[in-house]
Amino acid sequence: MAIKATIYKASLQIADMDRSVYVDHAVTIARHPSETDERMMIRLLALALQLPADTLNGTLEFAKDLWDNDEPALLHKDLTGQIVHWVEVGQPDDKRLLKASGRAERVSVYSFSHSTPIWWAGIANKVSRANNIEAWQIEAPQSQALATLAQRGMQLQISVQDGTAWIGDGKQSVEITPVRLNPA
Repeated sequence: MAIKATIYKASLQIADMDRSVYVDHAVTIARHPSETDERMMIRLLALALQLPADTLNGTLEFAKDLWDNDEPALLHKDLTGQIVHWVEVGQPDDKRLLKASGRAERVSVYSFSHSTPIWWAGIANKVSRANNIEAWQIEAPQSQALATLAQRGMQLQISVQDGTAWIGDGKQSVEITPVRLNPA
């Protein structure tokens, strides 16, 4: 018998001063049995950092990346079904990123491991020809601190200013500063 996903619910209050996005957003997260709290929370952070200001052209949603190899962690499709934004979490290979860059207007990658610099050095030249890929590193101590906020029912306040995000649950707060790996 297969192990089923664990369901998490999060209520996000997002105040992103950098992008002028101010929204309350409720999400349900299906956590794959093999997924860690750390990875799940990075997916949630990526959602908050990339959520569009309005839903007139669709919205960013969790996809089935751990269940279906052809899907990313997060996906934004417009109302016609075209892929606007493809978001990966982890360290995908260059072939996956190049394939995604051909399918989507934008591709973002959020890596959160100590080995991120080694991974990126190995694929940076290969993906540099695709100008719609942006790669971000979340320092491992920051992502590990973010994992401590994981609960089955979460109410999180997320404030973003000058490239730094503060995520809090009313009891503790975590500061995350994503580092851009490739030039803008």
